[in-house]
This record gives sequence, structure tokens and C-alpha cells, in this order.
Amino acid sequence: MERVRGRSIPISPYRRVVTDLMHFSQQVPAVTAERPMNLGALIAARLAAPTRPSWTVIFSKAFAMLGRDYPDLRRCYLKCPQRLYEHPHNIAALNVERRLPTEDVVLFCLIRSPENRSLEEIEAIVRHHRNEPIEKLRCYQRSVSMGRIPWPFRKMVWWAALNTFGRRRCHNFGTFSVSSIGSQGAGLLTLVPILTSALHYGIIDAAGRLEMRITFDHRVMDGATVARVLVDLEALLTHEMVREVSGSPRLAA
Repeated sequence: MERVRGRSIPISPYRRVVTDLMHFSQQVPAVTAERPMNLGALIAARLAAPTRPSWTVIFSKAFAMLGRDYPDLRRCYLKCPQRLYEHPHNIAALNVERRLPTEDVVLFCLIRSPENRSLEEIEAIVRHHRNEPIEKLRCYQRSVSMGRIPWPFRKMVWWAALNTFGRRRCHNFGTFSVSSIGSQGAGLLTLVPILTSALHYGIIDAAGRLEMRITFDHRVMDGATVARVLVDLEALLTHEMVREVSGSPRLAA
């Protein structure tokens, strides 16, 4: 019987960036808070809408709206010199999966000031990142360029980008992230975040209940603040966002 051998697969420039991201994320003292939410009213409004915005888009805008009242959500921890930086507005980092001939990649779709955009605008930005030829997307070009830098120098670039200039850090990485694999039939229980706060959630059950989670940097804020954010987030989703989803004009095809 012929012996089947394994094979070595070289690390692509994109996968090197993911590896670097995990390396620096491990340095964040992250804690996760969870709140079960009843989103029956929002589910009904979304089902009745002419066009249904994605859950990620809805949650991203709602979380950004809370960022106006909770400045902690717009802050980040910097090491050089040791301080907190507060950004003047929110920048959402959404994950968009793309399939390439040789690998699957997840792009950072950055949306600036989502609290001041309509759901249609946010949806259009996400759709652009899903449909535009990937070689033309700046976020992909930057990831590949970064991955081609030799590791000792790449490590220095990463460290400086995350720990020196707060404005540039937020511009490049965002102020918060939203991540979910609910559309694939599963949920993320924990994350290793690079940002101060990461919103993630499970699957909506038949009764309209959802486990909403925030993984946060404990150097920047405390659990009591995050608990209040989760309570206010549910109120926002079951009132203001219901009204906005119900009144949404039809999206372009």
C-alpha cells in the first residue's frame, strides 16, 4: 500500500498578518460580559421591512450610537507614553469574508461615524467590500503589503501602530469591532480582541432571544460600565432601531 505523505503549506502574506494580530491581541487583558436579550420586536420589524439590513449592520449602528454617551467605548490604551486616548467619533471594524482561489480571507471593513449614517449607507459600504474585486480594496492591499515585511521590522511597525499615536491607531484599526458567525450556524463564546471593545453574539432562537456579548479591554473600562452598555443596547435595539428598521427606504438592488 502506497504511503500517503503530508505536505507543507507556506504562510501567505495575509495569514502572516492574522498571526501578528493574534500575537498582539494576546497582550490585551480582555474580559467578556454577556446579556440575554429579547429582540422579538426588532425581528418582526426587520421581517416586515421591504429590504432587510443585516444584523451586523443593525448592531454596529446601535453600538456606535451608544458610543456618543459612553466615551469609554471610543478610548484605547497606549503604552508610549502610558495613557488613554479618546477618539472624537466611532469607527466600526466589521469582518467581511472573501474567498480566494488559494485561501479564504477576512477583511476589516472600516466604517467611520456609523452613528451618523443610515442603515442603507452602512449596508452599501459592507456590500462594496463583499463584491468589489478584492485586489482593488485598500484594506486587502495594505494587509498583503504588511505581511510581506520581514518579521523583525513588521513587529516594530505593529507595536508602533498600536501604542504610539491614538488617532492613527483608530484610523487604521477602528474603535470597536463587531464579529459574528451566526449566518454560518454558530456563535462565538470568546474573542481575543485587539480593540477596546468587541461586540459578538450567538444565534437568535425561535422565541427571539439572543445572547449578546462584549469582550473588552479591562485597562480602559470596568465590568459595571459594560453591564450598563449592554442594558442600554437592548433598550436601543427594541425602541429606536425598531423605528429605524420599520421606516427604512428600499435599498438599491
